[in-house]
Amino acid sequence: MGAMTLPRPTLEHGDVIVREGPFTVAERDAVPENGYRHELLDGVLLMTPTPRPRHQSIVVELLVRLRAAVPRELQVYVAPFDVRIGEHSAIQPDLVVIRRSDLTESGVRVAPVLAVEVHSPSTKAYDLGPKKDILAAAGCRSYWTVDPRGPELTVWSLREGGYVETARVAAQETWTATEPFAVTITPVDLLDL
Repeated sequence: MGAMTLPRPTLEHGDVIVREGPFTVAERDAVPENGYRHELLDGVLLMTPTPRPRHQSIVVELLVRLRAAVPRELQVYVAPFDVRIGEHSAIQPDLVVIRRSDLTESGVRVAPVLAVEVHSPSTKAYDLGPKKDILAAAGCRSYWTVDPRGPELTVWSLREGGYVETARVAAQETWTATEPFAVTITPVDLLDL
């Protein structure tokens, strides 16, 4: 991948730390634990704090639904879980579905079959920008994003090397995925607060 221009979202104190690189995955791995999630987006180190309760509720409820429906050859993981794409990208989507055969001790080194991001004000620009681009270039077939304010689910499907929005599911609507496997989601039901 060529040089990437990262979005500069409005930051709240302590939300996100961006360190320009380029960094390698090995350099990212050497950063000491500091309570932040460490991701590498095309050589740029992105550190984000622990998610808020609404975010976590959505992730947990999605995890429950995906694990109940996932076929045996696939497996569901929740962040922090590394998806390492090349030497300069190691991302940690909120949820990933991978082929069991792709699992390594350090995560996966190929695209997952599904990646899911639940937005926060400080990460939405990254979720819809460089993370989405990295996953598309790597060949991740399905990418879901959830806006927790609705909540609203947006489904992106890989077509000719890029993502195309194939569904937008409002809070009270019910939608059934066909890729990467059948699972039914009603966004409002993901809030267990």
